Amino acid sequence: MADAALEVQRLAFRYRQSSRPALREASFRVPRGALVLVAGASGSGKTTLLRILNGLIPHAYRGHLQGSLRILGRDPTGVPLAQRSQWVGTVLQDPERQIIGAYVRNDVAFGLENLAVPRAEMRRRVDAVLQALDIAHLRDRETYALSGGEKQKVAVAGTLVMEPEVLLLDEPLANLDPAGVDEALALVRRLVAAGKTVLLIEHRVEEVLRINPDLVLFLEDGAQRYFGPVEGFLQVAHPQEVKLPAGVAVRRLRALGLLGEPPPRRARQPEAEPLVALERVSFGYTEARPVLRGISAAIYPGDVIAVLGPNGAGKTTLVRHLIGLAKPWQGRVLVQGRDTRDASVAQMARTVGFVFQNPRHMLFAPTVWEEFAFGPRNLDFPEARVQANVERSLRIVDLEAYAQTSPLALSFGQQRRAAIGAVLSMEPSVLVLDEPTAGQDYRHYIAFMDAIVQMPFAAIVFITHDLDLAVRYANRVWLVHQGQIIADGPPEEVLTQDALLEKCHLRPTSLLRLNRRWLPRVGRFLTLEEWARRPDVSLADLEASLSVEPP
Repeated sequence: MADAALEVQRLAFRYRQSSRPALREASFRVPRGALVLVAGASGSGKTTLLRILNGLIPHAYRGHLQGSLRILGRDPTGVPLAQRSQWVGTVLQDPERQIIGAYVRNDVAFGLENLAVPRAEMRRRVDAVLQALDIAHLRDRETYALSGGEKQKVAVAGTLVMEPEVLLLDEPLANLDPAGVDEALALVRRLVAAGKTVLLIEHRVEEVLRINPDLVLFLEDGAQRYFGPVEGFLQVAHPQEVKLPAGVAVRRLRALGLLGEPPPRRARQPEAEPLVALERVSFGYTEARPVLRGISAAIYPGDVIAVLGPNGAGKTTLVRHLIGLAKPWQGRVLVQGRDTRDASVAQMARTVGFVFQNPRHMLFAPTVWEEFAFGPRNLDFPEARVQANVERSLRIVDLEAYAQTSPLALSFGQQRRAAIGAVLSMEPSVLVLDEPTAGQDYRHYIAFMDAIVQMPFAAIVFITHDLDLAVRYANRVWLVHQGQIIADGPPEEVLTQDALLEKCHLRPTSLLRLNRRWLPRVGRFLTLEEWARRPDVSLADLEASLSVEPP
């Protein structure tokens, strides 16, 4: 039909190297100008559907494709990818895989150059899209020097400049702070208001619900479980597999009788000697742009520290100092009393294990098993201990089925788990995680975080933009702003200060709002499972946590 952007009938696909279908008979119709949230756990078929819609299947990925597809009323069979990209634009989950040009202006213009668009028209369209995304100031910047959030916007610009009518966004919120999420969601709404049809693949369901998607496509294990309005999706989505608003999640947990125990809470030991101490640490990558400014802090046994703050605040630079990947200009960092200037990164790795934000900066071995074994072997662990550690790590990060697979052949979310598993197998005393849950589905991130906090690490430090992660696991929060730790204390103290949260561009989630409302009566923050077990909290009370303001 002419008013349909997408018409899908009994669409199914099995990759050539696989014995089971990745997508099984999906059927739905998306009107023009609609916003569709595509939800589901890792491996549910979301990325495979995206590849069919944008033409990468069957052009780049081989296998058995069934069913029919019409895009904007046209049959795309046999249409070259260059032409298809003018109908359907795609922004990948990992923006680094999409950025080609050395400078922002060249990267955004790349697609137009391939279509031989006249230079004057090319400049007009590039300038217009940079202005629309509020990144005109990045026009002459080198792409390698951009932050993760800036790279994501440049990738969006390179797609929008092609002026497609249908946009496929794969995890666009994964690396953004709450302020960046608000900007991205507001942009999505503007695109839909301008007549674009947008399919938004996203694990951060609660945030997307704030902009009222028209429809939700929910996939489970390759099958279409639901397609329709948001209200119906909230009734079928499993609260332990999809991150739902707190009120909905608690109501569903009660209805399903899922009142299991929350993860055990760690006890801090600030009276012990610090494992890591930062003393008046200042640092910058250039003299003109200092990143850290006189930071003093310590990590003690029993600490589970959530490091929160806006993109560009210095969070990653701060944790890189913990393992000697960066050396302070001024001040010093002591790891178990040893100055990091006097030790190699390999020596520090015996005490502090660091998981990078981008897993591709870590993974290199021929198989996942070898990846997990590499670190402990370098630390001269006995082979029996190596074997046991690898098997335990594979179990924790749910990659046992992929032990003999190349880590670079995994999905981006699976690669994140592989990077975490490779560090877990080395048994560091202090585990440092940079955005461990970005791009992860709710079930997996809860499972491996629950496992991690129960493992015998002396302390855990994790950078996150997910306030719920801090509520659930942290016993201490560092708020980082402009290269300084401006707050350090229990979540119940730090996350109840509106002025600090606003300064750090942090937006309270429904779970945090619920906890803040009841803190005077309860005395501490509770997890969703703990709220579900409390008979004194009525469903009417929970409904209050659902009211959220659109970005």
